[in-house]
Amino acid sequence: MRHHRIAAIPGDGIGKEVVPAALEVLTALAAREGGFSIEATHFDWGSDYYRAHGKMMPDDGLTTLKPFDSILFGAVGDPNLPDDLTLWGLRLKICQGFDQYANIRPTRVLPGLQSPLRDLPPEGFDWLIVRENSEGEYAGHGGRAHRGHPEEIATETSIFTRAGVTRIMRYAFAAAAARPRKLLTVVTKSNAQRHGMVLWDEIAADVAREFPSVTWQKELVDAMAARMVRRPESVDTVVATNLHADILSDLAGALAGSLGVAPTGNVNPERAFPSMFEPIHGSAFDIMGKGIANPIGTFWSAALMLEHLGEAKAAASLIAAIEKVTLEGRTLPADLGGSANTAAVTAAVVAAIEGRNA
Repeated sequence: MRHHRIAAIPGDGIGKEVVPAALEVLTALAAREGGFSIEATHFDWGSDYYRAHGKMMPDDGLTTLKPFDSILFGAVGDPNLPDDLTLWGLRLKICQGFDQYANIRPTRVLPGLQSPLRDLPPEGFDWLIVRENSEGEYAGHGGRAHRGHPEEIATETSIFTRAGVTRIMRYAFAAAAARPRKLLTVVTKSNAQRHGMVLWDEIAADVAREFPSVTWQKELVDAMAARMVRRPESVDTVVATNLHADILSDLAGALAGSLGVAPTGNVNPERAFPSMFEPIHGSAFDIMGKGIANPIGTFWSAALMLEHLGEAKAAASLIAAIEKVTLEGRTLPADLGGSANTAAVTAAVVAAIEGRNA
């Protein structure tokens, strides 16, 4: 029996609703599939923890998390706290502390769902966006001086290192090589950002020589946004900087029907540290506590986590259960055009896993 220890961090807002829902689905899946078990340990870190302790997570939080096989994360953000405090105090602290430098964001239109793109064919699109997750525009380098004075200065410096860019390029090219189309688009802005982005382009060309089976091309980030809308069929695997991929993947989620279905994995490919999996949507305080949050993005993130843990068969079963529910269309949340609450969607996916009608 394979045993996986999971650190569950619901965080803020609807994270406290969708993470328990995902653990319920994982429990049903482990019971149905056999061969592995999931042991989840809950951590109450986040904005409420900050109000009680003056910090988003304990000082030894990373030491506490390191022995776990994986982390399942909900969301972070509170309307009554500064966004930079909450994000850097929890999520980015984990991502950077555990060198989770490859952020993977698969996107496709699930069966039965409708993209806002007019005349999109039934198969829609199937994309994998690879986001550099450790440096770039979110390196945290900069500062402020002369606060409150007319001459106040704020600097935000993007950091691009040869080591950081090379490793994410190799990861992206390898991911593209493993996909049927073997097509990679390297997103850049080297016409305007002539230092870091030119290095990005040069390293892409160098790494491409290691992957002769992959067809690759460059695309400026603004042109890429337009291409995703106008020619979605031309896109397959994408690699972009921390900021560019963050924005493009939100666009991708919207084009797939809703950010509520979009998953992500913050991966340390060398497995020196646990990786962290989470839905793309935020804390959504406007619907917190109403029981209507869409848990599908968290379920899909849990499937990515299972793949990372070596449970490919179970991951495929979970995706199949999600697709069965979306295709039938009887139990969809409000953001997908239905009226089902979180518990009903969860129950429907559990029923699909167990091979019975909801």
